Amino acid sequence: MAVAVLPKNFGRRESRYICNFGGGTPTALTIEQLEFVLRGFHDRLDLSQSIEWTMEANPGSVSARKAGVLKQFGVNRISLGVQSWDDELLKLLGREHDARQAEQSFRILRAAGFSNINADLMFGLPGQTIQQLQATLEKTISLQPEHVSTYGLTYEEDTEFFLRQSRGEFRENSDADAELFEMTMSMLESAGYEHYEISNYARPSFSSAHNRAYWSGENYLGIGPSAFSTIGMQRWQNIPDYRQYADRVLFDQSPIGATENLTPEMKRTERIALSLRTGDGVSTDLLEPSRNQAREFVRLGLLRQSNGSYMLTRAGKALADSVAEALV
Repeated sequence: MAVAVLPKNFGRRESRYICNFGGGTPTALTIEQLEFVLRGFHDRLDLSQSIEWTMEANPGSVSARKAGVLKQFGVNRISLGVQSWDDELLKLLGREHDARQAEQSFRILRAAGFSNINADLMFGLPGQTIQQLQATLEKTISLQPEHVSTYGLTYEEDTEFFLRQSRGEFRENSDADAELFEMTMSMLESAGYEHYEISNYARPSFSSAHNRAYWSGENYLGIGPSAFSTIGMQRWQNIPDYRQYADRVLFDQSPIGATENLTPEMKRTERIALSLRTGDGVSTDLLEPSRNQAREFVRLGLLRQSNGSYMLTRAGKALADSVAEALV
C-alpha cells in the first residue's frame, strides 16, 4: 500500500507531497519488480515535489542492490521493521529475520547513503523481560538511527496471537507494559531522542513529516488493496482483495469498496484523539465542551496546560487512550 499525504492546496502546481510506501513489505519484491513499481510512480506523478518519501522494509529482504534502487528513485527515508534484537522473541513473533540480519540490513542502508532511518520496535511481547527490552534499546541506540518507533503488542482478532491469548497461552499485563513503556521513554530521551508522539521518538529535525501530517488531520490518499483515504469530509476504503483490486484498476473501474461521510463532530473527535498523542497537545478551544474533565485530569497530574493547549504529562502518556476516550 502506498499513502500520499496531500497538502491543503492539493491540485495546485506548487503542492508538495509526503509519501509512505508500505503496509506490506515493498522490499520483498524482486529488484525488477521494485524498479517497475517505482518507475511507474515516477511516470505518473511529479515526485520532484515530494518532501519525504518513506519506504517500509523488513530485515532479510534488504540487499545492497535494492537499497541502491530505492536511492536511485528518490526514496529518502527507510522504516526498518526490526521489532526486537532478541532472536527468541523474533521467533515468537514469527519473523523470518534474526538480529544479525537486522543489523546487516541497517548497515547496508547506511552504506547506500540513507541518512534518515527509522527503527521499528515492539514491547509488551509475551514473556518479554525488562532486561530483554533494555538490551534491544541499548542496541538500537548504539546504531544511532534518526528515528525510533515503539509499539506495544495488541491482540487483534483473526491473528495467531489473539487465538493463543483466547486459549490462555498469553496474558496481557498492563502493569508490566507500563514499566516497559516508562523504561523506553527514559532510555531514548536520555539518548537525545525527542518523544514527540506516544509511539515515536526522533533526533532533532528528524520527526516524521508523514506522521505529523496525519496527526494534524491533513488529507491523505491511499493506493492499493484495503487502503484508506480521507479528503475533506469524505473517507473511503479500497476493496481488500488484491485480485479484484487489480481487475478494477485495469478495467478503469473504481476500486473503492466503502465510503463514509464525516461530520464536523467526527472530525473534532478524531482531532482530539490524534492531537493528544503528540507533544504539541490539543487546543483548549477543542476541549471546551470537556473543560471540566480536562481540568480534573490536570488536577490528577495526567494533563498540563501550556500555550493554549493541553498536553499529556509523563504519567498521562501511559494512559493516553483512556484520557482521550474520556475527553471525546
